[in-house]
Amino acid sequence: MISRIDLRGDALPEGGALRDLLPRAEFDVEAALETVRPICEDVRHRGSAAVVDWGEKLDGVRIESVRVPAEALTEALQELDPAVRAALEESIRRARLVHREQRRTTHTTEVVPGGTVTEKWVPVERVGLYVPGGRSVYPSSVVMNVVPAQEAGVEGVAVASPPQKDFGGLPHPTILAACALLGVDEVYAAGGAQAVAMFAYGTEDCSPVNLVTGPGNIYVAAAKRLLKGRIGIDAEAGPTEIAILADATADPVHVAADLISQAEHDPMAAAVLVTDSEELAAATEAELVPQVAATKHITDRIEPALAGRQSAIVLVSSIEDGLKVVDAYGAEHLEIQTADAAAVADRVRNAGAVFVGPWAPVSLGDYCAGSNHVLPTGGCACHSSGLSVQSFLRGIHIVDYTRDALAEVTHHVVTLAEAEDLPAHGAALKARFGWKVPQQ
Repeated sequence: MISRIDLRGDALPEGGALRDLLPRAEFDVEAALETVRPICEDVRHRGSAAVVDWGEKLDGVRIESVRVPAEALTEALQELDPAVRAALEESIRRARLVHREQRRTTHTTEVVPGGTVTEKWVPVERVGLYVPGGRSVYPSSVVMNVVPAQEAGVEGVAVASPPQKDFGGLPHPTILAACALLGVDEVYAAGGAQAVAMFAYGTEDCSPVNLVTGPGNIYVAAAKRLLKGRIGIDAEAGPTEIAILADATADPVHVAADLISQAEHDPMAAAVLVTDSEELAAATEAELVPQVAATKHITDRIEPALAGRQSAIVLVSSIEDGLKVVDAYGAEHLEIQTADAAAVADRVRNAGAVFVGPWAPVSLGDYCAGSNHVLPTGGCACHSSGLSVQSFLRGIHIVDYTRDALAEVTHHVVTLAEAEDLPAHGAALKARFGWKVPQQ
């Protein structure tokens, strides 16, 4: 059901050589660019009509209006299962607690007497938040995108999710209800590349945005890459990943259940166990069989995900080597199920989010930990972070110098300008002092 990679014995290779030994899904965003390019150009030139046409072609439903009517949001919230509403409200409450603490404050540094640099944090004016709607419905992704944007102070928040044939061309009602709970009334029945293009270029119904965030399929990722620069993006999300670093103290029932929990997302989802325990590896393999048989989405998602090249049990000689492996892998979600798990987790450098010990499974983070589940995939955790309040903020430096403070440093500026053969840079300062460099 799941393959093995044995890295015991010889010293582990470094850097890229180690990464090349590890399982990873094939996710060729570059190849998808040529598929999304005509879609994005069509939306650019024809606006909402193109969004409607592509929705009919790709989602199998023709909608009357891209903008979701306000009454549909109200109705979705009124009809929401009370238990689901309560769970969403708790998810929102916890996410707000965590993300509110991420707010940055203005800070002024006095460089010299009379010379200050202030860093001011300003939210982007308008964001487009993408919520997937393919194999599953993700109201949790509404929470994870909207809450940090709101806590950052973004004024214009728009949500797009694919139209659903079963719901008359509207996004899934649970997604609409989550939007209503969060006070978001600008929602669009648009999916895939056409939704990203709508946000980037604007249409008759939707004003253009400054930033697009949220996970999606390969075509959403390709559209983000194509339009990056015209819009800011959070990341090019790929298939979801879980890596578990575990030793003999881990419970194979927990380990198997957590691997399956991410495999049920998609046949390309990655489930990786890194362990120094042959016994745990064997017990986990054995435990996968009955747990997979007892769940849902077996043949269309879980079995192909676990059997795919992106999933494996990786055997290492020690937890020390295991740390090197998981850092090279840079998982979206990384669980640490070892003795002294907190100390091991503290040494991790590359992960979108780290889950410590047996009582902090990835599923908790997906919904109600308070953390954000929009995280870097495909090894991008080595250079990128998950979605947060900071994702929606821009730092602006404000430089304020007096005449005396400028005079004190003018000779250095002139010297550096001349060293770079940019004399006009120095002249801009000398012009303020009668074309003479002030004496020090």
